[in-house]
Amino acid sequence: MEYSLMTYDRVIVNKMSYGFRIPLTTIDLFGSATPERGDIALFDSPEDGAKRLIKRIVAIGGDHVLVVNGQLSVNGQSLGDRTVEHFGDREALLRLTTQPDYNQGGGPDFEADVPPGMVLAMGDHRGNSTDGRMFGFVDEREMVGRAIAIYYRQGDGFTWKPL
Repeated sequence: MEYSLMTYDRVIVNKMSYGFRIPLTTIDLFGSATPERGDIALFDSPEDGAKRLIKRIVAIGGDHVLVVNGQLSVNGQSLGDRTVEHFGDREALLRLTTQPDYNQGGGPDFEADVPPGMVLAMGDHRGNSTDGRMFGFVDEREMVGRAIAIYYRQGDGFTWKPL
């Protein structure tokens, strides 16, 4: 997630952002909400379920996504350039170095239609991120919460940086 989040950052996660659930389940008690483009969300890895991931939600159900050389387009609209992407009033600084060759030499890196009720989560460090381009879409009900701020950064100590 570099540059939005750095190694050893500590973040505050609002676990009620996507609804109030019975602990350790996806059963909503009240207030179910859906993730939005640009949210930095916490969820269990779809690959093994044992590891928690924190990634940016870049597309939601019904969106058509195209990624070429790490550059993201949603519904035919480019979200930025090689340094920053815009998600409404949120900005994501990108790190596109060491971009892997997902397309095996031709075509887009990734192209798909996001099914209803699902999201595409990607890291901001696109060249070194295990994300939805590898493990696929994530059910929006699997979102544990939304990261709202960094409260500690190595080298800076205690801080407050809204996400």
